[in-house]
Amino acid sequence: MSLLRAEGVAKRYGATVALEGLDLAIAPGEFFALLGGSGSGKTTLLRLVAGFETPDAGRLLLEGRDLVPLPPYRRPVAMMFQNYALFPHLDVFDNVAYGLRRAGVPSAELRRRVAEALALVRLAGLERRRPHRLSGGQRQRVALARSLVVRPRLLLLDEPLAALDAGLREATGFELRALQRATGAAFVMVTHDQAEAMALADRIGVLERGRLVQVGPPREVYERPATRFVATFLGGANLLAGTVRADGGVDCAEAGCVLRPAAPLARPAGSAVTLALRPERVRMRPEAADRAAAAEGEGPNATRGTVVEIAYRGELSTCLVRLDGGTALRVSRPSAEGVPARGTRVALAWPGEALTVLAD
Repeated sequence: MSLLRAEGVAKRYGATVALEGLDLAIAPGEFFALLGGSGSGKTTLLRLVAGFETPDAGRLLLEGRDLVPLPPYRRPVAMMFQNYALFPHLDVFDNVAYGLRRAGVPSAELRRRVAEALALVRLAGLERRRPHRLSGGQRQRVALARSLVVRPRLLLLDEPLAALDAGLREATGFELRALQRATGAAFVMVTHDQAEAMALADRIGVLERGRLVQVGPPREVYERPATRFVATFLGGANLLAGTVRADGGVDCAEAGCVLRPAAPLARPAGSAVTLALRPERVRMRPEAADRAAAAEGEGPNATRGTVVEIAYRGELSTCLVRLDGGTALRVSRPSAEGVPARGTRVALAWPGEALTVLAD
């Protein structure tokens, strides 16, 4: 059974389409991440579920109950805003207690629940501090405690880690995941950070111009993107265009080789097709190193080229290789394994299962 269902949800702002015919189901206790570029509709969907906006069409159901007629304060949903929206004139205790006071919770229960929430986010002892005396990570945890203290069935998170510096993001992300498991609430997180979404979420959904183009576990969406947009937005895959052969392979002039996916393509010969290839799935060896490297640059799923740029990214380095067929291919490998210098001739190869046929 789904906790939350969106059925045919649409929202426009004048001539601008924010969401169009969106269908989505969130399971109880699930951590779900929504990914997409600016203007894709991510935050609009959160605001519709929270009750701050009204859909133009479609239904939003929480455990089978229609949310749309209900005002925000009557929905068993909490939302944590990107800027945390803490009250600067209230201390930590009163910020966390705000929703309970509005709900008329008796004072003894209120104090107990606030204490439990602050202990959960490791802020016990800071009850009387005001927001300006807290670090960014502490303010984020106050906002989380304020959201969780009302015991929502569903917590909506709008870029929850965006205001934190890089050193805090990973540690705070792990804390967020642990909190989600401890409370049992379903979390729906909006983020533009792909690594963050894949590290934290049970499933991710990718939005493009108001449409949900792919939903699935992070590994599935990353390794088997459904569309050109998903392939390039999530991890920056190489796109290789070609023409289907009678034997199910693909003639790819720009790569200078025949592409052979794990299974022959069941498409008419002569039809156009685009395949995605992740940079880390490409093997790269200096062409002059030995005969094996020379042989690796020949045959299906193998080609040659010249390293023209190198980007060091810490654990990984990415090379831009100009293929003899004319196109440029991104190739990633662990920095510790060493990277050929610019100008090096290289042989490239990849397995058939590394190629994904795209729907568009």
